[in-house]
Amino acid sequence: MATTHRADWRTPAVALTCGGMILTLSLGVRHGFGLFLQPMTSDLHWGRETFALALAVQNLVWGASAPFAGLIADKYGAGRVLAGSAVLYALGLALMANPVAPWSFVLSAGVLIGLGLSGVTFSVVQGVIGRRYPPEKRSMALGISAAAGSFGQFALLPFTQWLLTGIGWHGALLTLAAVGLLMVPLAIGMVEKRGHHAGHLFQQSAGEALREALAHRGYVLLTVGFFVCGFQVVFVGVHLPAYLADRGFPAHVAVVALALVGLFNIVGTYTTGWLGGRMPKRWILSAIYFGRAVVIALFIWLPMSLWTIYGFAVALGLLWLSTVPPTNGIVAGVFGTRYLAMLAGVTFFSHQIGSFLGAWLGGLLYDRTGSYDVVWWISIGLGVAAGLLNLPIDERAVRRPEAKPA
Repeated sequence: MATTHRADWRTPAVALTCGGMILTLSLGVRHGFGLFLQPMTSDLHWGRETFALALAVQNLVWGASAPFAGLIADKYGAGRVLAGSAVLYALGLALMANPVAPWSFVLSAGVLIGLGLSGVTFSVVQGVIGRRYPPEKRSMALGISAAAGSFGQFALLPFTQWLLTGIGWHGALLTLAAVGLLMVPLAIGMVEKRGHHAGHLFQQSAGEALREALAHRGYVLLTVGFFVCGFQVVFVGVHLPAYLADRGFPAHVAVVALALVGLFNIVGTYTTGWLGGRMPKRWILSAIYFGRAVVIALFIWLPMSLWTIYGFAVALGLLWLSTVPPTNGIVAGVFGTRYLAMLAGVTFFSHQIGSFLGAWLGGLLYDRTGSYDVVWWISIGLGVAAGLLNLPIDERAVRRPEAKPA
């Protein structure tokens, strides 16, 4: 009886609060990595491609491991996955502060942090939240949790810049490693009851669920479209500070711009979560991708000033992670929540392949051409393509035979 009472405090609201705080910390720290590009490459005498490659590997490892982190969380519970991933994240940050060579930097900033992020970000956290809320409240709950991740970007970017200014990149990374460990106790609030999935009438193995999803045309279109989201947001997040510095703007302009992205992303993710319960989610996603293409085109066409930079940040912020609630909402609505973390993780892997290319190509093409122009144009073209891909997605739940009662 005592065990039941201990478990009762983990209400859906507690899971949403703890999950939101985990996303605030994990994404808030991660969105500040672009601020380290110039000081680290200058002190270590590396090209931008070396730094960009490490963050590209981070995004690829994050995406490749997310389905497995989601599968383990779906089958055995999310608490241990979240806690273990938080420890890996903090260890990666600590080792990132002491790079002995480019390969060790790729190992710490790329592999370890990528593995850590797979368990403390959207697929696992929103898998728990998606199971805890009924369908009529699920889209809003997913939007609130995504908004919490956006708040982390808004709050922790100025903090990261303050650390860089005060104690340098080495001390800043060690401090952020300590901040990352705060996610470990928060994981307790995400522990799910044993037998939580017993109420699912249709019994399915993880392999069967994955094969079913990959045979679904709408899921494939959704997954391919999510590639574009990763390309765009990681390219901007990693390279915008350097892009603005190349044009003579001081470092604080980039910090304010990225913080504005995070601030207005709170509005964007909350809004798409709210809209997702009232209109087709595929329409929301198409509007987001078309909107990004327009915003980026205006940014590179208009004369650059503080007004255009901050206007770009506000507009892009409204469209930043606002793709996450409708994307995961479609997965949950079509396939149910039993394997939501795993299937969302597979979709997210596509996002992270795009992230890898956005980070790496930004550094590679800059070193080759001395400009980011080509990558900006690629981002515009991909935005249009993703907007078209999401329009024909079928959001109806798949039909399955009902299992006989035990």
